[in-house]
Amino acid sequence: MTVKSFAKINLGLEIVGKRTDGYHDIRTLFQTISLADELHLEPAPAGAIHITGDDPSVAWDETNLVHRAARLLREKTGTDQGARILVKKSVPAGRGLGGGSSNAAAALLGLNRMWGLGIDAPGLAGLARRLGADVPFFLHGGLCLGEDIGDRLTRLPDLAPLPCLLVFPPFPIPTASIYAGVGPSLTSAGKVSKIMRFLESGDFGLLENDLEHVILRAYPELESWKKFFGERGAILSQVSAGGSAEAVPTRRQRSWASTGCGGSASTRPDWPGWPGVWAPMSPFSCTGGFAWERTSGTG
Repeated sequence: MTVKSFAKINLGLEIVGKRTDGYHDIRTLFQTISLADELHLEPAPAGAIHITGDDPSVAWDETNLVHRAARLLREKTGTDQGARILVKKSVPAGRGLGGGSSNAAAALLGLNRMWGLGIDAPGLAGLARRLGADVPFFLHGGLCLGEDIGDRLTRLPDLAPLPCLLVFPPFPIPTASIYAGVGPSLTSAGKVSKIMRFLESGDFGLLENDLEHVILRAYPELESWKKFFGERGAILSQVSAGGSAEAVPTRRQRSWASTGCGGSASTRPDWPGWPGVWAPMSPFSCTGGFAWERTSGTG
């Protein structure tokens, strides 16, 4: 069985307040994009869980979210069925695109099906929350409003499809370190939400990522991207969540691509010099039929 595991971008992120448990309440718009990993699942002898992947920067041991997802399913159901899972990565880690969380959600869905466990959507959502704040979103995909720590979701009508250029700096950013730098001045409790205004007006220019203030202080070289794309008519240009990837939805894919945007540093002299990839904003979801690429055996 092969399961697609789609990435996401955040169309704006607002820090609402600091919680007593140390986490932050946020308000954000999660949006899936076409960039995706693949999980290849097959049965294994009883009790065995083997996770491997082709990205050496990712730990594929028992701390990996895919391994943890498999263990949670076994704990919940009492099954001792085994699995071998190969993760083929296209979504880079530490860029704010939710690759690990998406992998965990895809593992929950794929193993639930392969093992014939019959866990319903609320049951899977409960397990997803135990794995991470944005894992529940990847059980839905599309466009969702995320509140509290990001795990209280409201599904929203899809936006009109838009090309999205992702630019990948050569370094990941640990999300925890960015949240640790959030001060009281960045909290928006009681303020008018620009995300809610965007949902009423459709004006992308309203959207901001509060974490970007912290990120640009620590990584000022990322500022060049905002200037580069702002000068070229991007409808939005901001880092995604607490990672380093610059997400740029645009209506100018054809003209940008024809002049080299999205290519390498050698493509054009004014390109800031990091690789880019086009990944359209789309209503991809694991449960909507997009994930199940091929099935075999018990899948």
